Amino acid sequence: MKITVILCTYNRYEALGRALESVAKSVVPEPIRWEVLIVDNNSDDRTKAVAQGFIEKHPGRFRYLFEPKAGKSYALNSGVQESDGDVLAFMDDDVTVEPTWLERITGPMSDQIYAGTGGPILPGGDFSPPSWLSESGPYALAPFALFAPRSDAGELKEAPFGTNMAFRRIVFEKYGGFRTDLGPSPGSEIRNEDTEFGGRLLAAGERLYYVPSAAVYHPVLKQRLEKRYHLAWWFAKGRADVREFGVTADTIRIWGIPVRLFARGVKMAVLWSMAAGSSHRFALKVKLWNTMGAVRESFELRRS
Repeated sequence: MKITVILCTYNRYEALGRALESVAKSVVPEPIRWEVLIVDNNSDDRTKAVAQGFIEKHPGRFRYLFEPKAGKSYALNSGVQESDGDVLAFMDDDVTVEPTWLERITGPMSDQIYAGTGGPILPGGDFSPPSWLSESGPYALAPFALFAPRSDAGELKEAPFGTNMAFRRIVFEKYGGFRTDLGPSPGSEIRNEDTEFGGRLLAAGERLYYVPSAAVYHPVLKQRLEKRYHLAWWFAKGRADVREFGVTADTIRIWGIPVRLFARGVKMAVLWSMAAGSSHRFALKVKLWNTMGAVRESFELRRS
């Protein structure tokens, strides 16, 4: 078996160096072969120089690919097309991994039962959520790119997050690549490209496995500890959900916007205005912003 790690990057050469340094220490048993494919998504900083340094330092272990079309999904799809591994593992340019990560995240695919895997995404360094953020709900910490749906190993019933997942190469040939109308790009935080792909596999009956011992560590930047970042993230999430799932044909709409979204927005606005307690109040505000994102995208779809 051969593994290709696909790492897409854009203008983060310092973080990229730390990510590559960590994955370079991977310990994978023979006779498994592995490589890291660095996909540069049109960076204009020192990204190429950093990549070239690792290529020279570790001959045959690292490769470099330049994808000029801006957008992470374009970079991901180019990486998939350029790769030659039987199993493709994915990590981001701002995480670090342990030497055992690669073996563990790909291990469940040594047989033919599972089409893919996911692992936990944990905060790097000291981290504690701000007091205004409620931790209730499965995706409360999603804007921090943190993921830990269960504590034990076992079958996944939800899609893993993109910075810590792996799939058999054959599933891309069978189900297609990442949707290019989803995924972050310069000036846009609309995501869902990773979870949409995993959800597509689950909907088709493919099986995914969760590996709690295959953790990656994601630093929580100061800007992500601000309320405005969370509100912008959830607004974009509302837009992404409409792009991914669309609007059902039998939904009553005004200007292309489902009436139920208007009703939900009014409800959230009223509850927010009456709420007490900083975390509860902000949680309602997040739901309102998420709804307004869905309203915005529904209107944009009508115009297109």
